[in-house]
Amino acid sequence: MTRPPTVADGSTTTRARLAVLGLYAGGFLGPFGGGVVASMLPELGTAFSVSPGTASLSLTSYMVPFAVLMLFSGTLGERWGARRTVRVAYVVYVLASLLCALATTSTVFLAGRAVQGAANAFTTPLLLAALAGITPRERLGRTLGLFASLQAAGQTTAPLVGGLAAEASWRWAFVGVAFVGGALTALGLPDRPRGAEAGDVGGAAPTPTARLRTAWRPAVLRVGLVALAGWGCLGGLSFLVAMRLDDHFGLGAGVRGLLLTGYGVVGLLTARWVGRAVDRVGARRCVLTGAGVGAVLLVGVGLAPWLPVVALAWAVAGAATQLILVGLNTLVLSASGGNRGGAVSVVQAFRFLGGALAPTAFVPVYALHPVAAFLVPAAVVALTAPVALPHQEKLHQR
Repeated sequence: MTRPPTVADGSTTTRARLAVLGLYAGGFLGPFGGGVVASMLPELGTAFSVSPGTASLSLTSYMVPFAVLMLFSGTLGERWGARRTVRVAYVVYVLASLLCALATTSTVFLAGRAVQGAANAFTTPLLLAALAGITPRERLGRTLGLFASLQAAGQTTAPLVGGLAAEASWRWAFVGVAFVGGALTALGLPDRPRGAEAGDVGGAAPTPTARLRTAWRPAVLRVGLVALAGWGCLGGLSFLVAMRLDDHFGLGAGVRGLLLTGYGVVGLLTARWVGRAVDRVGARRCVLTGAGVGAVLLVGVGLAPWLPVVALAWAVAGAATQLILVGLNTLVLSASGGNRGGAVSVVQAFRFLGGALAPTAFVPVYALHPVAAFLVPAAVVALTAPVALPHQEKLHQR
């Protein structure tokens, strides 16, 4: 477990510890709240008398505002003050969750989901930047690795918890999410250590100098492009793996879901190890390694004729993806200067944009040639990282 940072007077208080734990819990809550509806779509369709397709919009209505707003939410949060922004966002998240729990029509429910996603866009990047502001640079990788492991845990457990809640009433899932959001509102952000750089977040005062142009620098956009390719061509391909498991191996939905979970479980179990690797060998090297290994594993998933090999390759791809994501976050957040929240916000926006574009990009390729649908994203992720990824000194330039 990452050691709690010391507060300004040099002592570690219970409140400071809880605030740090709140940062990690916030990392869990975001993907958990986004994916909690995945296993309750039939119940939602029945409750609102809508088709399964309409019920599935509860996923889209969360992710679209989440990804789009993160293009600038981190910068706005820096300008308004990280502590104030995160607390307001949590309050909005709680209210939106309660709206979902009480909704009697699909329109109201989808509106609540959209507001949930919008609020989450103003917490995730600022939580990441707050962790960077209170963590020594030489330990940043393992800190972000722990954060990534909790994000993976939220993504992996959300369908299970949502399904269990739906056995009684799907509304209880949103009541629970609202309760956690309320607790995180009370915790807020930890104080910034004495001597931290100007512009660091973590309870810092507003930074009026934060501008979109400092977040939308060419070097940051290049990191974002790698995030788009890395997530879109690895984490965003679970639907494609499911299609192959069905078409080639004839597996039912339950077994497919179990095998797909391996990706998230391995990502969860290896994220902290990945963080240590980032600290030891460097973020850029880890990103390039993750891209290369991930590309090879994708080829295995698309070509291997044996089910155990496909399942193992897909599971290990979860670790390769963590190498990419933790490495990219470390690259951006270890750069000196202000508006790190804005920069990491842009990178995260590109990441989820890649996931949103993956079905549109690769389903037509799969229809033409199933193997090509895996070879193309493998080539994209293998080539994008070494070509687009900037060196650390480029990220320090403003």
